[in-house]
Amino acid sequence: MDATGSRSSSGQPRTSYEPTLEAESRMWDLERDPVALEASPFRIFAWLRLHGVDIFTLAVIGALCLVVHVSDPAPNRVFPIFNLDGSLAYPELAYPRKAQIIPIWASALMSIFIPTLFFALFQIRRKSMDDFLTSFMGILKSVVTAAFFQVVIKTLIGSLCPHFYSVCDPDLDITRQALSDPSSTNILPMFDRSICRGDNEHINDALESMPSGHAAAAWAGLFFLSLYFNAQLKVISAHNPAYWKMVLFFTPLLGACLLSGYLVTDGHHHFADILVGGLIGVFTALVAFCQTFASITDFRFNHILLPRATSLLHRKEPYLPVTGRGSWFSYQADHTFLPRDLPVAREGGWTYGSAEQVGGAPGDATALSVNYRGVGLGGPGIVGRTK
Repeated sequence: MDATGSRSSSGQPRTSYEPTLEAESRMWDLERDPVALEASPFRIFAWLRLHGVDIFTLAVIGALCLVVHVSDPAPNRVFPIFNLDGSLAYPELAYPRKAQIIPIWASALMSIFIPTLFFALFQIRRKSMDDFLTSFMGILKSVVTAAFFQVVIKTLIGSLCPHFYSVCDPDLDITRQALSDPSSTNILPMFDRSICRGDNEHINDALESMPSGHAAAAWAGLFFLSLYFNAQLKVISAHNPAYWKMVLFFTPLLGACLLSGYLVTDGHHHFADILVGGLIGVFTALVAFCQTFASITDFRFNHILLPRATSLLHRKEPYLPVTGRGSWFSYQADHTFLPRDLPVAREGGWTYGSAEQVGGAPGDATALSVNYRGVGLGGPGIVGRTK
């Protein structure tokens, strides 16, 4: 018997998790006729008020990146040219300078516009300008933040590129004089950039090898795209998806590896430079994706855009374009939908009639009960019932 004194159909006292006949009837009605929400039309000026501060901040950070990029590196780099026996101190810095296979501007553009192309294509099913623009903001946050981190680090810390000796073109008379100095018998002579006779712009670039800007941009944009593919296509979820989705998931990661690896091939970076730049890009992509979507790994929610209802330019009242929804995501299943509440994939029951996200993965920390027949974002679904 429950709190109301009712009994189950078998005559046994009803446990607290068993639904009443009325509740079960209502759930079956929802299964036959799930509810598709109607949102108010997209308003570009409202969106700009909500995201205007972010746009301004991105512009400021982007401008700072350019200022730092064109600045001379910090004057604290010293280096040897020859060992005491006259051999070259660092042969790994003696590669000839070659033109980059992929210039930095091309790497940055590909890291932004390739994901943006898929954001646009996926709107065939997502049907949301808010979703497209906010996803685009997410990729910009990832790439611009990674660019700022790497350009500050390489300007203030940096390291020597593999072609440093080539672009430095050191004055050998000065090096020979330093080696012949009696005081340098047991001390390796060290020099700064004043010994160099090469092109000043090339020298600046050769002093800023670590971290790689190409790798940071590539991983910031293309790793974000892989996370987006996983969320929208349910590559990792509660069903076994088509293999092509796995291939598509790994394609941006392969692209990021190639964009980064070319820098070793053309002699512009060491492997460690690429590794550090790649890690910067991965971390900024993770944070940017978390700010944009409800989850990274939880397949029930990682395709859902997080709402933004207020900002410094929109503070009078929360912007709530969907009736009945608040200014934050509840992480609870519902029986009402917008097209963007569903992923691009339709396998595994991701339709208006049923969905796999109701139960979740084993061990998930979730507000959803696992002991009743519930209704999820895709409609009614069996969550599980204790015998």
